[in-house]
Amino acid sequence: MDQAVPEAAGTAAPAQPRTPLRRTPLFEAHARLGAKLVEFGGWEMPVAYPSGTVAEHRACRTAAVAFDVSHLGTVRVDDPGAFDLLQRTLTNDLRRVGPGRAQYTHLLEEDGSVADDIIVWWVGDGRFDVMPNASNTDRVRAAVGGEDTTASRAVVAVQGPEARRRLAEVAPEAAAVGRFRVVPFEWKGVTCLAAGTGYTGEDGVECSVPAASAPGFFEAVLAAGVVPAGLGARDTLRLEAGLPLHGHELGPGITPLQAGLGWVVGWDKGPFRGREALERERADGPRRHLRGLLADGRQPPRQGAAVVVGGAETGVVTSGNFSPMLGRGIALALLAAGTTVDVGDRATAVVRGRELPVTLAKPKFWPIQETER
Repeated sequence: MDQAVPEAAGTAAPAQPRTPLRRTPLFEAHARLGAKLVEFGGWEMPVAYPSGTVAEHRACRTAAVAFDVSHLGTVRVDDPGAFDLLQRTLTNDLRRVGPGRAQYTHLLEEDGSVADDIIVWWVGDGRFDVMPNASNTDRVRAAVGGEDTTASRAVVAVQGPEARRRLAEVAPEAAAVGRFRVVPFEWKGVTCLAAGTGYTGEDGVECSVPAASAPGFFEAVLAAGVVPAGLGARDTLRLEAGLPLHGHELGPGITPLQAGLGWVVGWDKGPFRGREALERERADGPRRHLRGLLADGRQPPRQGAAVVVGGAETGVVTSGNFSPMLGRGIALALLAAGTTVDVGDRATAVVRGRELPVTLAKPKFWPIQETER
């Protein structure tokens, strides 16, 4: 971050105009539902509704919830060279999929660290909808070109074991989309898109609906018995599922290999941005690895806490929170590769000078693995 220029003595700094927060097409619906609204990535978004984050989290694990994820970007790339451009820019190999499929991928910096993690919707033969994180849309567009169509639509993510059954009452074609498939569907005569993707560890569907129709679609989904959920539950759900968050498990200095995401790299394709640095790391071995931490009680290790194994500081917590399903604190942490540790070993997270005992775990907490029951 750039540092401010000091003002001369006796003068006041001029007031800096604040950039207005963006609002999704569903903002008024969130306000009517009593959502607590917060700033997130330049957007004013619901963090929780009156039922609270824990109730919303459990509703996703046992029934169905709907998230407004319209703050995520959509960059439409549909020129004749789109396939080749994305192949040489992003890490994954589009030859593994095809039209009507979605793919998780990364945009790297030249040093191999993750500039953004992205879902690509391959809508048709010549059209790709590239979905970056909210604050990275301009960065991704600068890398892949295309048109920013974020403002033209809303994206409603319906997630949970009951998601498809309840969504079928509103949009049967959307509810039937396969895992990591992309299909068009119609709702009240309007053409929309659905993808079988999500960010909770549960089954679900993300529906891209034109902005003017989105409030009605959202209302119809809720009327089908789906619970509205905010960004608070989205974060605790993804943490339980061991899914990375940009700015935490991914970002400056963190490569896909360190985050345990080497499968998103298409080693068998041609050059892509950051490939040379990543190949060097693959040859030498990552200097750190992502691991899970299970607290003994409800208090979680928090981001930035040091992790101590065998009396030596070996890493840092990247995300931590209370797990509503496990009833205890959980965290993800990057630990030095030379650390001799195994799942089940004991460690300590230093939280504000206080030692918090933890157990090392796989970086995925839910669903509970058979071997851990």
